[in-house]
Amino acid sequence: MFNFGWGEILLIGIVALIAIGPKELPTVLRSVGQMLAKVRRMANEFQGQFQEAIREADIADLKKQAEDVVNDVTKYDPLTETKNELDKTFTLPDPMADPAAQLPPPEGGVTDGAKLPEGVLPPIDVPLPDAPAPLTEKDFAAAPSPAADALPENEKQAGVPADAQGAKA
Repeated sequence: MFNFGWGEILLIGIVALIAIGPKELPTVLRSVGQMLAKVRRMANEFQGQFQEAIREADIADLKKQAEDVVNDVTKYDPLTETKNELDKTFTLPDPMADPAAQLPPPEGGVTDGAKLPEGVLPPIDVPLPDAPAPLTEKDFAAAPSPAADALPENEKQAGVPADAQGAKA
């Protein structure tokens, strides 16, 4: 608190002994000690109350932050949010339900400028693909093997390989 060295304390003691006198010096020193103790207690109380007020303010702030976090966590539902986003993305107005509701123009912005009367849809003119040819017996016949074309003429007639004919003869 005060920065007194031994020399200053000795000087104050000598001055007090001369000014007050040796008979009353112990009572004065006791009174000074009691006053210093009261001042220290008051300073400690003030400091303690000040620190307690700071702690309470910090605790109140922390409590509020914790409650905000808890509220945010309990309100957060990722499945519901994702479902709502998907519904918004894939939902188009039904043109048959409300004829006044019009679909937005195509993304390329290409329109012919013609407007249809309300409640009338344009005719759909899409060419159909060509019909396939009817099936015949040739479609189900076995395909000729390419090995039969490579046989010599005498084997084609007999249907037996030349080695097998030579072995019979």
